[in-house]
Amino acid sequence: MKSVKRSQRLLTFVLLVFIACMVMLVLKIQKEASFYMSHNSKKSLGYVYDRNGDVLFDGTGEYSKYAKGHFTDVGNIIGDSTNMMSNTLVMRNLDRLNNYSFTTGLVTDGGKAALYTTLDHVANRKVYDAFGNRNGCAVAYDYVTGEILICVSKPSIDITKGYANIDDFESGTLMCKNMWGTVPGSTQKISTTAAGFETVGNVLYNKEFSCTGSYRNASGELINCHKKGGHGKQNLQKAFENSCNPYFAQLIEDGSVPLEKIIEAYTKMGYSVNGAEKTYISIDGITCEKASTVLTNPFEFQTQWGCIGQGDTLVSPVQLMLWQSAIVNGTGKMTLPHLIDKVTDVSGKTVYRAETSYGDEVFTSYAANEICKVMLENGKNNYSKSIGGYEIGLKSGTAQTKINGKDAENSLLTGFITDRRHPIAFCVVIEDKNGGNVKSETVVKVMLDALCS
Repeated sequence: MKSVKRSQRLLTFVLLVFIACMVMLVLKIQKEASFYMSHNSKKSLGYVYDRNGDVLFDGTGEYSKYAKGHFTDVGNIIGDSTNMMSNTLVMRNLDRLNNYSFTTGLVTDGGKAALYTTLDHVANRKVYDAFGNRNGCAVAYDYVTGEILICVSKPSIDITKGYANIDDFESGTLMCKNMWGTVPGSTQKISTTAAGFETVGNVLYNKEFSCTGSYRNASGELINCHKKGGHGKQNLQKAFENSCNPYFAQLIEDGSVPLEKIIEAYTKMGYSVNGAEKTYISIDGITCEKASTVLTNPFEFQTQWGCIGQGDTLVSPVQLMLWQSAIVNGTGKMTLPHLIDKVTDVSGKTVYRAETSYGDEVFTSYAANEICKVMLENGKNNYSKSIGGYEIGLKSGTAQTKINGKDAENSLLTGFITDRRHPIAFCVVIEDKNGGNVKSETVVKVMLDALCS
């Protein structure tokens, strides 16, 4: 009798284990089926929309109903399902777009799987067109909510035309340049100024150095100014506005802001300094490269040049934009960006909705507020005509670089507006600025007018 009861208990246990395993298997299939279906050649995908309901990607592939170039302005950030561009919103969220569920099967006529983005398609098109015949990129977001409103990178791709002539594509067509490091030029002086405020506080305002057009540092190397005749005696505000290289070289060499403090401040801001492990910002699965630089000797050209925004320093336009949020918010903390507002499944049910979140402190609140004052003064003194109608904080930069193996200069402009009805931070890069008549402030003006109208 005991052996029968023992056998019954054993059989019951086996059955319970079997049932549990089957439940786990069903749940696993339910959870992962959409992933495998979205990577299947017979997949049925949904749509990607902008914030106003305009289509940015059509998973049905019925592109004939869209106007010519409809997708071009956002082509290399939204992407498509071909895997020719991997670091795009579609490819990083392919399973969310799948019109398949374990219970309903594959839906080919009316599935409602969709990504609803924060982008403003009309504004993106205006910004894209504002570049004219110049290449470059522009990114802007709401520094209160973290919603990315503009993300343009030129040249871009018209996904409706496919990749048959891929060998003829311009360099950079299949990447969103906002996500990758670029030489920041004098926009780097925001970071160096922050390090100064973190170290010596208000004393930084009283630091004065002379600019004669060039400065011979302690190692005998020349740091040249863009103004050949020099700027004369400069304090921080004037040097910041004038992007005076000799001033900042002398500040670094002065010793009141030791190199170790600059490295400490840069590291806090997210730089990989002197070969430290590189990390990435993730924006709804899209990876964005973080800043990096090499700083070894405050008395040598390469370190001074790096703190001025040349040398080995690289910063992505997205990260330049994010620092603006930490400045204008007054907290020293970045509002983290997102591109997806909500996600719906095949039945139209909302399965995800974005929430505002914040990063770690990159500046003290004191430093953030002081940099904000400096940038607002620069905006008032130098951009009130070209970008009129806004209380705006700005820093420009000219970056010496190479494009297709040839020396070139890129123009950068990063900043924010203080209007809390339209809390926008941004960064614009125009490549080879001397090759055309498009100015970075012109693109910024178009961007702000499009977003604030």
